[in-house]
Parts: sequence; C-alpha cells; structure tokens
Amino acid sequence: MENAGFIEVYGKRDRNAERKERPARTCMIPNNQITLLQNGCVYFPAVEAAIDRAMNEIYLETYIFENDNTGRCIAEALRRAALRGVKTHLLMDGFGSIGLPKTMVDNLEAAGVRVLKFRPKTSPWTLKRHRLRRLHRKIVVVDRTIAFVGGMNIIDHMDIHGQTSTRFDYAVSVEGPLVKEIHDSARRVWSRVAWTRLPPGWDEDNDRQVPSIEPKGSMRSAFLVRNNIRHRRDIENAYLQAIEQAQDEIIIASAYFLPGLNFRHALLDAAGRGVRVVLLLQGLMDHRLLHSASHALYGSFLDAGIEIHEYRKSMMHAKVAVVDEHWATVGSSNLDPFSLLLSMEANVVVDDARFAIELKHSLERAIEAGARRINENSWKTKSIKLRLVSWLSYGVVRFMIGVAGYAPGKKSGQARRR
Repeated sequence: MENAGFIEVYGKRDRNAERKERPARTCMIPNNQITLLQNGCVYFPAVEAAIDRAMNEIYLETYIFENDNTGRCIAEALRRAALRGVKTHLLMDGFGSIGLPKTMVDNLEAAGVRVLKFRPKTSPWTLKRHRLRRLHRKIVVVDRTIAFVGGMNIIDHMDIHGQTSTRFDYAVSVEGPLVKEIHDSARRVWSRVAWTRLPPGWDEDNDRQVPSIEPKGSMRSAFLVRNNIRHRRDIENAYLQAIEQAQDEIIIASAYFLPGLNFRHALLDAAGRGVRVVLLLQGLMDHRLLHSASHALYGSFLDAGIEIHEYRKSMMHAKVAVVDEHWATVGSSNLDPFSLLLSMEANVVVDDARFAIELKHSLERAIEAGARRINENSWKTKSIKLRLVSWLSYGVVRFMIGVAGYAPGKKSGQARRR
C-alpha cells in the first residue's frame, strides 16, 4: 500500500512481511562510467557544456527552475540548442517552479524548446494528497550518450540570504549502457505529461535512433526511480538491502531525514551488530516543523551508538549514501515521507570501490569542515519541553501528510523543499 509508511503513527508494522516483499537485489548494469559531481560550481558547467555539444535531443527534468543567474544560463544553453535544431524538452514541477516568469517560458518556446509543467495546479486551498505528489527528479539526458542524475535543481547555489558558502549537494554524470535506462525513463515521463497537454503528433519528428550501449567504463550501476505506479519502493528497498548487508560502515547524508519504522530499525539493527553508522543531516533550519520532527529520532539513534552530525557551514541538500566502501547512491530522494511515499524521484546506485571511496572521503571532509557532532550526553540534557515539541512535530508531520495530504510551510501553506 502506497501510504503504508504512515501506519506507524497508529500501530506497529509487520517488518518481516515488508522484507519479504523486497526483491533479492538491485539489478546492476555493467560497463558504465559514473563521475561524481559535487556542488553547483562543478555540476552546472558540466551540464551546460553537454547541452552545447548536443546534436539531436535533450531531456531536462527539474523540480525548481529559477529565474536567477544559473537559471538564465541553463535557459540560454537550451535556447541555443533548440535554435540549431536539437529537439529540446524541459519538464519542471508546477509547484517547485511556480515562480518562473512567463516571459522566460515564452522565450524558450519561441526558440523551439518544448516546455511542460508537471501538475501545474497548485492551489494551497485544495487539501488533496495529490498536491504533494510532485516531480522531484533532477535529470538531464543529452543525445542518449550522457546523462546527469542527482539532487541539484536549476537554481543558484548561493541563493540563501546571508549564505557565505555554496549549497552542499551532489550529482553524477553517467556514460555507458545505463544512459539508455535514464533516457527511456525521462521520455516516458515527458510523454505522459505531453499526452494531456500537447496536440496529437507532437513527437512524430522524434527519431527512433537506438541509444548507445557501448561500454564506457567498468562500473556496475543501476538507475532507480520512485513513482506511484510500479516503482513505489524501489529506492527505499535498495537502501534497506544495502543496510541489511552492511558489515563495516554506513554513511548517509540526507537533507530531510524522517524515515519510516522499517528504515529506522534497519539502521538500529546494523549498529547493534557492530556496523559504524554515520548520519550527516541538515543543521541549518530550513523548514521548522520538519527540522523539529527529525530531532524526535535522535534519542534512539544516539542510544544505539549511531553518530549524528549536523551540517552547518551552508544549506545541505545532499541525498547520498556509502556502504562498506563499495555500494553508493546519489540522487534526488530524501529519506522522508515526501520522497519515499509521494514524490517522483530518481537515484543512481553504484557498486564500485573507487567511486564509493571518493564519495566517502568527500563526506568525511564535509563532516570535518562543516558539521557539528551531536553528543549523546548533551542531547539527554535537553529540556523535556524541547523533546516534547520534537515528538509533537513528528506526529503532526506524519499525520498531515498521511491522512490529509497537506504539509504546512511558508506563507501559502506550502514550502518548496529543495
């Protein structure tokens, strides 16, 4: 059941039954080259360069497309591509990109860019669960030969007022056979949205060239999505499989962290069998209610010996993990009810020691330079009032999402989660 994760508010869940539902292992595709891209200063130039090299086709999906320096830069690259005859598709979320001015969309369309919005109706007064089923994926596919997947929206990474360091985030570039999986997924999502918005025959000029499957490296990897049709738990299941098989170390960085009971027990079980478990979480308050709700989980984790570090150098937007220095994932999926049970998400999983160690070292540097470890003793001395507020926040978040399908936020009753 899609919203089974919310049952824990009212009663216990059958963990063994859910484990039986999970597939034995993630299907990995060999012969790929996966390159880690940290922060926008690396990611956006790589995306722009790929767009400028495009000869046939581009698909770009994003939750937020902002009218700022980064947004205008990527928009111009898309315009240049369309003007030279590249079939250019831009799909953005109707709520995440609600502030994008019509003039920018008009300029893109005038150049030949096909622009669509996913669920454009965003009335804050319509209390329906489908409002939270957003397009949260961040994907770029160029000429079916290179793809980018990760957590970065099309937005300046210095956009937070007073921020002195760039937003902390990750993505990957993908070359090799896995690009076909990413391309096919992007095209399917675009086609489903276009079917209701564009006139018949919109894709008749789309050639049927076979995507490249030439080996580009030696990495085994998989492309996983979460949607409300056939892949409701694929990303969560991949995490759980890796956690349950961990022998030495688990490092998870998640900007929004409010996992379900099964996920929490998997982490506690891992710590109980001697695995080092490290959580790198948001330290700067982005959304007060979610921030407070995540604190409700700290006590049991600290009691089990799990390390909790809060990143405070800048806004953290990462959604990545490394297990036993060989399994890693990078993508758009947070570990909270929005991502695990409602939104459309996309992650790349990599089974490669060199890649995993590179990501691990990057996370360790971030922890050392920009995070503060939560001390178990100091946490226990927190006032009963503060702990009570955390648990009340936790209950409110899960109740409102699971029952009413409504999440409070800034001003209009919603907040754009990045």
